[in-house]
Amino acid sequence: MNVIEVSGLTVRYSGATALEGVDLVVGEGELVALIGPNGAGKSTLVKALSGLIRPAAGQITVNGRLAQVPEGREMFGDLTVDDNLRLGGWRNGRHGRGTGAIYPLLPELTGLRRRRAGTLSGGQQQMVAIGRALMARPDVLVVDELSLGLAPLVVADLVGHLRTLNADRGLAVLLIEQNARLALGLCHRAYVLEAGRIALRGDADELARDPRVAAAYLGGHVTTDGPAR
Repeated sequence: MNVIEVSGLTVRYSGATALEGVDLVVGEGELVALIGPNGAGKSTLVKALSGLIRPAAGQITVNGRLAQVPEGREMFGDLTVDDNLRLGGWRNGRHGRGTGAIYPLLPELTGLRRRRAGTLSGGQQQMVAIGRALMARPDVLVVDELSLGLAPLVVADLVGHLRTLNADRGLAVLLIEQNARLALGLCHRAYVLEAGRIALRGDADELARDPRVAAAYLGGHVTTDGPAR
C-alpha cells in the first residue's frame, strides 16, 4: 500500500507555476528521496502535502498519519525540549500522549529534556524536531532538508536514526533534500525535481550512477555506493 500518492499535482503562485503535473508515491515502509536545486519546487511540494497550500490541479492522497520535520527545525526556543516534544502530541487543541516513548528512540535527548530548546546546537534541535514529529505516531515522516546547516558527522548521526526508525518500526520517510549524495545513500528510491517537474525517477543506486545526476548533483563523479537495505 502507498502511504503517499501524488498525481498530476500542479501549484501556481499569482500565475507563476511552481509545480506542474508532479506524480510521486511513497510505499509503506519505504525510504524515498526528492532531490533538486533551490527553486525547483521542493518546499512547495511539502506545503501541498501538509495542506498549507491548495493545488491548482491534481490529487494528493495520504493513507495513514503524516508528520513533518520542517526546514529550519522551527523550535520554540523558550520552551524545554520536553515541552517542544509535547507540542507534537497535541490534537485539536487538546493535550495528547506523554513523551516517554520518544527518549528510547532518540536517547541523546534524555539528558537534554529540561534544557531550553533555544540553547541547543543545530543538530540537537533537528533531533528534537524529529522527536516532535514522532509524537504524532506517524506512518510516514516528511523530512524537509535534514542536513541544512549541519556538520557531516551530525548529519550522519541523524541519518542513522532514520535508518533505525525505518528498519525497526517500519516508518516510511520522504526526504526532501538538496544534498543528493546523502539522500541517494539513505533512500531506496528517488525523484529528481527540476523547474517544478519530475525530471528523473528510479532506484536510488541507479540514479546515483546516472551521469546526468552525477554531473548536476554529485560533483561530476558517478558513485557506486547504493543505499543501505
